Order: sequence, then C-alpha cells, then structure tokens
Amino acid sequence: MKDLFFVKDYVALYEEIEGGNCEVFEFTHPIGTVYHQFIKREIPISLEGGPYFDLLTPYGYGGPVITELKDTTKKDELVTLFCQAFQEYCLEHNIVTEFVRFHPLVDNAQDFDSCYNVLFRRHTTGITLKGFEDPIQEEFSSSTRKRIRKALRDGVTYRITENPSNLDEFQDIYLTTMKRVGASDFYLFDDAYFSKMIENLGEQMVLVEAIYDSQVIGAELHFHTGPYVHTHLSGTIDGDINHLSPVYVMTYAIVLWAQERGVEYIHSGGGVNPGPDDSLYVFKKKFGKNTEFDYYVGNKVWNEEIYEKLNEATNATSESGLFPAYRWS
Repeated sequence: MKDLFFVKDYVALYEEIEGGNCEVFEFTHPIGTVYHQFIKREIPISLEGGPYFDLLTPYGYGGPVITELKDTTKKDELVTLFCQAFQEYCLEHNIVTEFVRFHPLVDNAQDFDSCYNVLFRRHTTGITLKGFEDPIQEEFSSSTRKRIRKALRDGVTYRITENPSNLDEFQDIYLTTMKRVGASDFYLFDDAYFSKMIENLGEQMVLVEAIYDSQVIGAELHFHTGPYVHTHLSGTIDGDINHLSPVYVMTYAIVLWAQERGVEYIHSGGGVNPGPDDSLYVFKKKFGKNTEFDYYVGNKVWNEEIYEKLNEATNATSESGLFPAYRWS
C-alpha cells in the first residue's frame, strides 16, 4: 500500500507552485525495492556545464520509501545500494542537492538516516483509532468532549461528502481563513489547484462541513488512503462563531466516519513552530492525548563541487544553516 504522499498524482499538484516537474526514481534489487518521488527544479544560476537542478519533497511528506524487502536483515544493505544508485543518477542528471520531508507515520527517516543528513523538526499530532473501542473517549480531552456535546445540543450538525465534485464553497472558506490568520502567499492556493485536486485525487478526498442554521460555518478537507486519514486543509467563516465550536464538531465527525471504515490513524499535522508551546500544536493535542509522531527532514548534497560553486556565485555560506544555501542568499 502506498500512502497518498507516495502517489505521483499528489506530487503533481505542486509542480507549478514549486516551479518544477514531478519525477520518480525506483530502485529495484534482488533484496527489495525503494520508491522515491520528488519535484525537480532548475537552479536559476548560470554555471558552466549547466543547467543544474535540485530536488525537494512538496508540501506534505514523502522521501524514499522501501516498498519491498525480501530479507529484513538486509535493510541497511538495500539502503546503501539505493544511495549509491541515486548518487549516480543525480550526477548523470546534473542534480546538486535534495531536501526531503520524511513521512512521520512510516518512519522512513529512520530507514534512510545513513543516506541523508536527517534532522528532527517537530512533533506532529494525530488521533489513534486502532485498538480503542471509543477513541473519542480515549483520545479527546474532557473539555473537548464537553464542547462537542454543547455544540450538538445547540444545533450544530455536520455533513460528510466523499469524492466531492465541487470545492467552491470550501475554497472560499479556506482562503478567508488563511487571509484572516495572515498566512503566506504559498497557502493561498488558486482555482487550478483545487480543480486538479478533484481530478487527481477525488476518490481519496473526504469533505467535512459543520452546519448551523442551514449555513456552512466550517469545512475540512481530508485524504483517505488505507489505514490513514490525513487532514489537509481547513477553515471557518468570519464572524463570532467560536461558541459553536465548528472545528470540534468536524473532528468528531471525521473520527466517526474513519472508525466505521477501519482507519487506524488520523494524522492532523503539527504546529506552526517546533516548540511544544505552539498554540496550534496545543490545540490539536486536545483531540489526541495519546498520539504523537516524530517529523524529520533531511538534506543531501549530491554534487559537492557544483554546490560550492553555486554558493560562491551567490555569496552564500553553508554556515547559515539554511539549505540549500544558494537559494537563501
């Protein structure tokens, strides 16, 4: 089973946004198979022998993942062979660097830490359904359960739409929310993004809406693949609706929906900043007292000689801690 983030149709959503093309490198060996997809971007710096390129994981998660392993005692050997083969691929295709956002639920950061410079970024949150007879009782805080009961009593309802054919209202609510919270332009996705999402991933999409007095007051878009549900985008309308707790009701709704379908985990993502006091992280933990995942990123210089030349050309320094340095000069 490939999770959503290891499906090419997902990565394709971000080709235009990231200014590159989705490509796949699949390494097959008698020991096993490694699948790796990424966005390949041309580096806008003129050097002899160019053009040169760098790779990155688009918004979300990804990185190389072991899709088949015939002998579990040879995992390290498979990773070493993959790394050697991918090094050759990168040199052949003028690829200089790579930035990876590893997948918190499949632990591929641990699998490939001998190949990449792996760094812990933050904890992410989620809700465990597997093993809990009543995950709402087990995972939600008591104050969260109380708010949900009150909202339902006050007349807030919810609607769940699988494979939605239209996201116009959701898009309006989402963009309104992003502008209200001062999100960067990256998160202000355009019409083409939402249309392509329906076209590429419609069968995996689940739209949850909170409704009060016949009006949609909140909406969340989730992706469902096998044992996982990933919360992708969400928003609420402008106005004094905090007392109606739309996010609480929508989270309650997706848990009930997912539990009926044998989902094991709902992954909610992390906060804005890495610390445990981040307000978004603290809020999300109200729905997952027992669940937490480790999110790692990774970087790799596949061509040291050209990397140094790119840094020299841009007066960048690797000591800044930003990667790749030439894109942050």
